Amino acid sequence: MIGVIANSSERAVICEFFELFKTPWEFFSSDRSYEVLLCAGEGNYGQHAANVVLVYAGRKLAFDTAAKIEIVSQAKGPRMLSCKQFRIPIYGESVTFVGETGVVVQGEPQDAASHQQERGTHVVRIGYDLFGEIRTLLTTGQPEANAGVPALELHIALLRELIVACGVLLAEIPPVPAGYRLIACLTHDVDHPYIRLHKFDHTMLGFLYRAVFGSLIGVLRGRVSLKDLLTNWAAAVKLPFVHLGLAKDFWNDFDRYVELEDGLHSSFFVIPFKDCPGQNGGGTVSQWRAARYGAVDLAPIIRQLMSAGCEIGVHGIDAWCDSSKGREELDQIRRITGRKEVGIRMHWLYFEEQSPATLERAGADYDSTIGYNRTVGYRAGTTQAYKPLSVERLLELPLHIMDTALFFPRYLHLSSVEAREQIGRIVTNAAQFGGVVTVNWHDRSLAPDRLWGCVYVNMLAELKCQGAWFATAAQAVSWFRKRRSAVFENISLESGKLRTKIVCKAGDDLPDLQLRLHGGPQMHQDVAITPVSSECTLTYP
Repeated sequence: MIGVIANSSERAVICEFFELFKTPWEFFSSDRSYEVLLCAGEGNYGQHAANVVLVYAGRKLAFDTAAKIEIVSQAKGPRMLSCKQFRIPIYGESVTFVGETGVVVQGEPQDAASHQQERGTHVVRIGYDLFGEIRTLLTTGQPEANAGVPALELHIALLRELIVACGVLLAEIPPVPAGYRLIACLTHDVDHPYIRLHKFDHTMLGFLYRAVFGSLIGVLRGRVSLKDLLTNWAAAVKLPFVHLGLAKDFWNDFDRYVELEDGLHSSFFVIPFKDCPGQNGGGTVSQWRAARYGAVDLAPIIRQLMSAGCEIGVHGIDAWCDSSKGREELDQIRRITGRKEVGIRMHWLYFEEQSPATLERAGADYDSTIGYNRTVGYRAGTTQAYKPLSVERLLELPLHIMDTALFFPRYLHLSSVEAREQIGRIVTNAAQFGGVVTVNWHDRSLAPDRLWGCVYVNMLAELKCQGAWFATAAQAVSWFRKRRSAVFENISLESGKLRTKIVCKAGDDLPDLQLRLHGGPQMHQDVAITPVSSECTLTYP
């Protein structure tokens, strides 16, 4: 059991941190004994007995003087820490120490941690504010320069490593279902379902330029195959016949997604209202943001997708800044789908600090907006669905991979090979840390002029190979809610046996949770947690 000593103002972020690091813990009580004390900031920690005392702070403490811990340097700005294979960005204040803990500041010959042992107690001083860093990640988020670093998961990994290295056995419910290595969530923002809706506007003219001239330039630069060039030219020639109703609309690729995914059940986020550009951050509108369709125009396709097991969510317009308009957007999708619980992702990923509370008031079941437009990775630093600090129930399913960020010339502008490598790193991180890989492959991205289907098919194969559970956005969020509902009622270690009773939500068709024990001769061992058997026993030699 971990006892946490911290300022009461950090209560919300501490509770959320331990929903993501699902291990037995509680706020410190003087009448309880703990194997581990996790202390943040100032305090008289020496009077409390524990096998391990971990003290986090990014400034010099009175504790440091009392414990004779020497501070070498202090920084107010960002630093990068290195620990084994981990690189952890620190965005707030930090200090360094004299010591050889293996947790070092990158580019500096100094340690970011200090480890002492006295009379059977391990005292580890870590030179940054853990909960301040978690707050930054869950509110401000990471700059694009660190997009590829799952910083929050690395903070958890470092804390786990420090505890286990001191000889403490640590029980955890990891963020991955029993029998799987990660969760894969395939989503599609529906922006342009039919090219026939666009006549001599910027969308159609942009398509013609990219299909005819952009493809040719791509061939000359070695970035586009001759086959794709001919496919795009053929589509450009066919365009007048599409408008006349004499040829199939080649942007209508919903059936192909269903075929490629072959029962993997993805999520489609549909714009609720036609010709509605909505507001931007300055209260003005951009007519380019308005869609040429509304959800009612796709009602037959929506029914087909739902019959194939797909989920329909809202591709929101004003829900991010106006809860009453958000309620109208959600209700429009509810009327068409007949589903009460509906999730949302904002068009153009519009978001602000108050958006989670605004979306919760609107009645959204979850949001999946937090991500980057211009790159891929971990804006909130995590592979997990989390609860923003300003809400009571809404969960955020972070977005990790978006096709336009990978391929657009003004963004990453990657080749197919480079995109596969970038995707592979994100999938590998999820397989290592658990959690979800949330993908957004737009509705027209399989079709001319984009033709990004090969990379998508390759990604599906990689996710399958890595042992992913494929879930709709709603299913993934529901599984994380199930994990959040799990409670360690008691935990004990007797005669080499760890015994714990875990109570968790039952009666669903979601994969089981699992219990993992870190430490001991086998380093870690897993056992499934089922509603029938919520009392789990792990035995170590």
